[in-house]
Amino acid sequence: MFAVYAAGFSTDDPLSGLVVGERPDPVAPDGWTTVTVRAAALNHHDLWSLRGVGLKAEHLPMILGCDAAGHDEDGNEVVVHAVLCDPSWTGDETLDPRRTLLSELHQGTFADKVVVPRRNVVPKPPSLSFEEAACLPAAWLTAYRMLFTQGACKPGDTVLVQGVGGGVATALIMLARAAGLRVLATSRDERKRERALEIGAHEVFESGARLPVKVDAVMETVGRATWSHSVRSLRPGGKIVISGTTSGPQPDDAELTRIFYRQLQVIGSTMGTRDELASLVAFLDATGVRPLVDRVVPMVDARDAFATLAEGDVFGKVVMTR
Repeated sequence: MFAVYAAGFSTDDPLSGLVVGERPDPVAPDGWTTVTVRAAALNHHDLWSLRGVGLKAEHLPMILGCDAAGHDEDGNEVVVHAVLCDPSWTGDETLDPRRTLLSELHQGTFADKVVVPRRNVVPKPPSLSFEEAACLPAAWLTAYRMLFTQGACKPGDTVLVQGVGGGVATALIMLARAAGLRVLATSRDERKRERALEIGAHEVFESGARLPVKVDAVMETVGRATWSHSVRSLRPGGKIVISGTTSGPQPDDAELTRIFYRQLQVIGSTMGTRDELASLVAFLDATGVRPLVDRVVPMVDARDAFATLAEGDVFGKVVMTR
């Protein structure tokens, strides 16, 4: 079958290990199902895999991709949940210390077919296109869990989204606005600030700018570059929900004094559960909110899609189709 896979690693030139070619058809073990892929979205996880982060040499060649939407063996339209946990694990999949994502231990979604445990498929409503549904399992699910599970945000709260542009940040803005939150957003890029207003932010600011109000929660994916600003932007008792550190994991000032004196909460968040993915799908179906797709690229042109993501000139998700 056709597939896009990692055949090697390179820190300096990650795309050098990317191959667009043929791989054997997958065989579904007992309790698993085969999904015929119609659309799959790229994530920075895929680029990190080509650098050898989270993917080991002994697992090469590895078909890349976490996100997908397509048809199951019975012809039903489905969305694939990317988090795989140990078969003996019960409860929140994201807390399983043995959890993994598709394309780490098990072959990923950038192919004609992918096999996953049967419980890892969620029905796709007709209201969502395959391209839109393919955006949900990583970036949009991460945003949903950050806002509503870990952040426990409710209508009327004011939330700050740091570093607008990528898939998680755009999802945070759109989901928060649809849920009745007041949304503030930051970016170094003027055009991205303008786009943030277009997709639902109430106000936008340059990175690090003093805000007119203290916020109830900060959605943090940037890390080092925005950490101090995030802490200083919170009201007493407020929350920082963090799911990424794209600018680096070690802040120059951890702001520990401010955190304990103002009784701030720092909450980690990673991906989401199968049930949260089902709730996210239902939320979009009911509200009419749709994932922001920067561009759609045929999977045969995967190298171009990866290069676009690596260059960082995107607003929303890059999606590949079969």
